[in-house]
Amino acid sequence: MKVDTMRWIDYWIGVPLCFLGTVFQKTVRCFISQGKNAPKNVLFIELSEMGSAILVDPAMRKLQKEAGARLHFAIFKKNKPSLDLLKTVPDENIYTIREDNLLNFVLDTFKFLWWTRKRKIDAVIDLELFSRFTALLTGFSGAPHKVGFHAYYNEGLYRGGFLSHKVAYNPHIHIAKNFIALVNALLSAHKEIPYSKTRVADEEITIAKAVFSADDKKKIIDIVKSCFEKYDASKYKIILINPNASELLIQRRWPQEHFSQLIKMILDKSPRALVLITGDPREREEAQRLKEMVGNERCVNFAGKVTFAQLPVLYSVSEMMVTNDSGPPHFAAITDMPTFVIFGPETPALYGSLGKTTPIYAGLACSPCVSASNHRKTACRDNVCLKVIKPAYVFDVINPELDRINAIKQS
Repeated sequence: MKVDTMRWIDYWIGVPLCFLGTVFQKTVRCFISQGKNAPKNVLFIELSEMGSAILVDPAMRKLQKEAGARLHFAIFKKNKPSLDLLKTVPDENIYTIREDNLLNFVLDTFKFLWWTRKRKIDAVIDLELFSRFTALLTGFSGAPHKVGFHAYYNEGLYRGGFLSHKVAYNPHIHIAKNFIALVNALLSAHKEIPYSKTRVADEEITIAKAVFSADDKKKIIDIVKSCFEKYDASKYKIILINPNASELLIQRRWPQEHFSQLIKMILDKSPRALVLITGDPREREEAQRLKEMVGNERCVNFAGKVTFAQLPVLYSVSEMMVTNDSGPPHFAAITDMPTFVIFGPETPALYGSLGKTTPIYAGLACSPCVSASNHRKTACRDNVCLKVIKPAYVFDVINPELDRINAIKQS
């Protein structure tokens, strides 16, 4: 389903269902006592953002370490591969919802209500800020402990009154710290209004690093060689360019002509640079146009050449990446590859990658224009916040890395 269709359903069907569901839940609570035992089977819900599956990992690991809880996760089926990168949640504990058409969406929603009870889920942590649908999943999960963000007196969506632990979303700290606050609320020994009156240190949002075998790396190198026959790891150094962004917010895309100019500058500066334009198979045509704009054999259309699971391995054999604000910088956080992320409608202060990353941000008066208060939907149709970030400026930012690459001795 299209994003706007899902938003329409979430509003026109979600609002009345949240109201009626809240009335029902509060009526039930009058007759049934709520459990007070420490949760053993905890379900995290984050459906639409692949990057959030990485950003929530420190929170999940904290809950696992401090409470010994068995972790579960619910996510849209197309986004499940993001959970497979770090494997914090066992595959059998992941519930997927198909969003390709309305019938599958409805069927999987009702199956979810059976699945949570079969799994004896006793706590749900709703990671979403903008979805009434996840509020309903949380409310009818059957779990006595329900944790999520609550607007209180702030602007925000009406999401009903299902939560047992209402956490005040803090728009001034990174979203990964907000996720930790949700876990802290669940672990709290006493009731708070609002949750969570705890400090989240920077050290708590450190991402675990992945380790790849020599065979895994060789497979990627072989794919690179199939696209660029001259490739030799001792002679060429891989630089990645990710020019795309999720359909959820297309205003995050830096202009293609800017990417073209930047790539030309990189290739002129570094004779050893091999630029790979990444993307999924659907983006291959767009990547080809960018390659043709550059017109250099050391610029390769690499879109769709590796699977999602192979992306981190690609990052591990690459020197750096320049990317729009999207999923790849978050996936790259599980490696040591430097990333340079171009921000516009969102702010790196809240949604920056937790990896070895450098944000590039113009900071216009209108930026960021998407937030929890506007349901992450902007009226902007002219992303000047990205257009004013010129290729020459980005080149200056990444230049130290290019100098490092040029200084690597050729064997």
